[in-house]
Amino acid sequence: MNRFTTIEELKRSVGASKAEGKRVGFVPTMGALHPGHASLIQQAAEACEEVVVSIFVNPTQFNSREDFETYPLSIEKDREVAERAGATVVFEPHVDELYGGNLEVAPVDYGLLTSAYEGQKRKGHFDGVVAVVRKLFLAVEANVAFFGEKDLQQLAVIRRLALEEFKGLEIVGCQLVRESDGLAMSSRNVRLIGAARHDALVLNGWLNRIKNAARGQGEVQALLRTIKAEASVMKGVELEYIDVVNAASFEPWHDGSFGPDAFAVVAAQVGGVRLIDNCALACS
Repeated sequence: MNRFTTIEELKRSVGASKAEGKRVGFVPTMGALHPGHASLIQQAAEACEEVVVSIFVNPTQFNSREDFETYPLSIEKDREVAERAGATVVFEPHVDELYGGNLEVAPVDYGLLTSAYEGQKRKGHFDGVVAVVRKLFLAVEANVAFFGEKDLQQLAVIRRLALEEFKGLEIVGCQLVRESDGLAMSSRNVRLIGAARHDALVLNGWLNRIKNAARGQGEVQALLRTIKAEASVMKGVELEYIDVVNAASFEPWHDGSFGPDAFAVVAAQVGGVRLIDNCALACS
């Protein structure tokens, strides 16, 4: 597995692979790799002869400096996980390599995709996401990029970015991976201490209740109101939002017939750790 820290080195390597007719896959990460990341890399390796994994903690998408500074780092372990999963190239740029000393990013307006839910709760977050992903797409010049469905709204934003600016790039959404007890895998899970780890399971529990109601023709909107009332008196869990949306547009889904784009989404602070989760409502 090759390791590069500069765009020039990366472009030279990827260009040589493309000249040999290899299909190039790309998996962008912020490190702290877990089995969910590994599954993305494995899917990329199954579809592509060259697999580039970037490891870069992007400072412009954090709303809190403390959150950025406490983000878990494990670069040696990350390299091992990436290589075992099938990465052929790891790209580890420094901040200045991507941003050139200027961390100001342009605002992005994709309507509800960037203004609702995560966009509302984390002002400027998607500005940073789009800025860094655009830079990475330009640096890697892959044929296809792989993103996890856990960050469902981010995936929709990236699809919009690719549609507008990278028309030859295929975006593949990969299924969310869960811990054995149902908690959505996240690099933040290591910060769930003591009772918070158990409390966090309520998010998946809420999603399953919504899914069961949707598939049983239950009153989903009434259930959402019930869950919000329950959450308002819970200790250790601070609900930010829970709703049913169209995963492509992130418009709220009010119709009782739930198609393949209908997803339940949730975000909450649990023991001081911000978690998100989602699930599809249509029968598979």
